[in-house]
Amino acid sequence: MSPPTPAPATGYSVPFFINGKEVHPERKFNVVSPATGKVVHESGSAAEADVRAAIDTAADAFKTWKKSLPRARRDILLKAAELMVKRKEELCTYMMDETGCPRQWADFNVDAARELILDVAGRLPSLDGSIPTPRDPDTGAMILNEPFGVILAIAPWNAPYILGVRSILFPIAAGNTAILKGSELCPRTMWGLCSIFHEAGLPDGVLNMLFHEPANAAAITQMLIADPHVKKINFTGSTGVGRIIGKLAGENLKPVLLELGGKAPAIVWEDADLDNAAVQCALGAFLNAGQICMSTERIIVHKKIRAEFEKKLVGAIDNIFSAQADAPVLINSVSVAKNKKLIEDALSKGASLLYGDVNAQESTATRMRPVVISGVKTDMDLYRTESFGPTVSLYEIETEEAALQIANDTEHGLSSAVFTEDLRRGLRFAKEIETGAVHINSMSVHDESALPHGGAKGSGYGRFNASHGLSEWVRTKTVSFKW
Repeated sequence: MSPPTPAPATGYSVPFFINGKEVHPERKFNVVSPATGKVVHESGSAAEADVRAAIDTAADAFKTWKKSLPRARRDILLKAAELMVKRKEELCTYMMDETGCPRQWADFNVDAARELILDVAGRLPSLDGSIPTPRDPDTGAMILNEPFGVILAIAPWNAPYILGVRSILFPIAAGNTAILKGSELCPRTMWGLCSIFHEAGLPDGVLNMLFHEPANAAAITQMLIADPHVKKINFTGSTGVGRIIGKLAGENLKPVLLELGGKAPAIVWEDADLDNAAVQCALGAFLNAGQICMSTERIIVHKKIRAEFEKKLVGAIDNIFSAQADAPVLINSVSVAKNKKLIEDALSKGASLLYGDVNAQESTATRMRPVVISGVKTDMDLYRTESFGPTVSLYEIETEEAALQIANDTEHGLSSAVFTEDLRRGLRFAKEIETGAVHINSMSVHDESALPHGGAKGSGYGRFNASHGLSEWVRTKTVSFKW
């Protein structure tokens, strides 16, 4: 039996941003809170004319924005960072209303997004070219770094301020203009983000924002990627959708930056600080109900300390998460059903339940408490499928080779963790694990402005953050001349 359709919203409707102005289209859709099941507001839904207007506006704004001085861009970013502090309460409220996340996760998102803005503002002077020495002594040469043009940015709902900011911040700072195709699950959150940049003084047309109903996703995305004005795409989301984006970009011979799904391993060696490992694995697996691309999905434990670690892990989960009056909220009931199906498949094939109750009845169908499964084998769906929820598997090993075999036996390669008191062993693991990041003695969930962020294998390619994040959004031009 399907759930009842929420009542239509009345009152506020989330607009687009096109050419620096709020645009209210005729077509709208309801935005439903996963925490309450109630409609919180409506959002505009883009039609072809809206997409065309956003593209043309961004292309026109690029003509002047690409010539703007780095210090002018820096000042706008610094102002935006100030506004993130001033409007924090408002921004957090939007995110909690639309995604059902706890206040701590909303606070972290706003604070981390602000740090990204400050970091990029400080890096702007580092965008420079070079003067090589050609073989002909009568010839000079310069290598220039130039922005691409109009960038299409597609950002998800699970960490909307962090992922939304980085999708537009680096391209705009490098002199590009952008169209943000925001998540239909949290449009007001992303409206809040874009309004920050406009209030900070970003010129009209430099940042445009659209939303659409899920049914229109394929047509609108294809239109945006195929348009000649759109020069590069960045996408953060699932590996399945990333393949579609990559294919469309390839067909149109356009570069793309992808940060996709994960199946992060955490290796707990026999000499690890087990108290720290237990807390970090619990946090890594269950922060934001496991709805983080870097979430720990596989804990690989040395046989000698497995029993002791299990006790400490259960204690850590109880201390951190079970004190909550209600179960954590997932973005929708489909996500809960997916996790329960993965667990039930594993249990039916011989796995065992180490922690949690898959049959627990929560206050809404969108809630689920942490679950830990042991004895997962390769024939179980949970072995390879990203749960993107509060489900983690525990594996027992005795050798480094066995640990690495499990850690790397996945299409994904975004983040990972290793727990050991022997730094040489930790670095040995770090060299062999096929992920974009390895965190020794801390959880797999780790993303900060100073460190490049991105994956390997099916978790995508290219890098966000740090100087690498700026370099993604300029291309080189060689100029030679006779003296």
